Amino acid sequence: MKKLLILTTALSTFAFAAQADVTVMSWGGAYGAAQTEGHLKPFTAETGIGTVMVDSDNPATPIKAMVEAGNVTVDVASVEYADAIRLCDEGVLETIDMAALPPGDDGTPAAEDFIAGAVTDCGVSTDVWATVFAYDTTKFPEGPKTAADFFDLAKFPGKRGLHKGAKAVLEFALMADGVAPADVYTVLGTPEGVDRAFAKLDTIKKDVVWWEAGSQAPQLLADGEVAMTSAYNGRIFNAAIAEGKPFQIVWDAQIYENEMYVVPKGAPNKDQAMQFIAYATSTKGLRQQAQHISYGPSRHSSLKEPLIFQDGKTEMGPHMPTAPANMANALGSDFQFWVDHDAELNDRFNAWLAAN
Repeated sequence: MKKLLILTTALSTFAFAAQADVTVMSWGGAYGAAQTEGHLKPFTAETGIGTVMVDSDNPATPIKAMVEAGNVTVDVASVEYADAIRLCDEGVLETIDMAALPPGDDGTPAAEDFIAGAVTDCGVSTDVWATVFAYDTTKFPEGPKTAADFFDLAKFPGKRGLHKGAKAVLEFALMADGVAPADVYTVLGTPEGVDRAFAKLDTIKKDVVWWEAGSQAPQLLADGEVAMTSAYNGRIFNAAIAEGKPFQIVWDAQIYENEMYVVPKGAPNKDQAMQFIAYATSTKGLRQQAQHISYGPSRHSSLKEPLIFQDGKTEMGPHMPTAPANMANALGSDFQFWVDHDAELNDRFNAWLAAN
């Protein structure tokens, strides 16, 4: 490990103190493991700077509390795109200099190598992920094919799993009710559209098992507590491919977005945190993560060669949200909509959830 030399002039002695590890807060489960294997371990191996991974159901919440309390113990956090924008606007995050990010391995400047919108004032994209739904093929050999099927309890009986929150649930309900992806946020931006989304959710409310952590969704399927569930696509991929579970993703009405690395304001190891982000979001770093979980790299240069899963045989491309076949009826999450409406829609969601 690198050492920091401290000169104590009053005693005229020298002492050595070990540099603190870079603490990264992420979502745990298969995703946290992919970041550990793809980013943390190789970063430490190349730089000698130690790293520690800590888990959270949603890292945006604790890092905001830390900054507000003036007691920041995390150096890097993995947060959703809308949260990266909102927290940046609120002054919770350090700014990130695009010029400090390395060019692609093919020499393309970072500003051109990242996909559109992947770098913001305070965040850098680590991947493109999606909320999808999946089912147990032993229960439905023919399987559901559309978002509408998720809500059809007569044709596909059984409990449903849904994330306990408004985001991605309300959009999914509207698409299942026939709203085209291009119109979802226009509809959801009206009182009538919000009512329509909740009316659709009413049709399955009594049969829903709510999950909060990403690891819970595949576990609900594995335990037989639900017949189908919304989930993060990478979690289902890992359960199916790495663990051999009989799970199938339905890509219809997938909702995709960028995940972002950010640095909380007052991070104890800010310089090393920025060094970590530059490494993790390099061509190499993004490819390394994508070999452990089926989320799409956010640099063009990371996609110039086929990506193979850690099993050495599964090509990752067809399993990623950005595969052309998976984008047929996809919705890009509107970060500005959720920056503007997150509080009010979650208040409405929680009130609806509590009502009989």
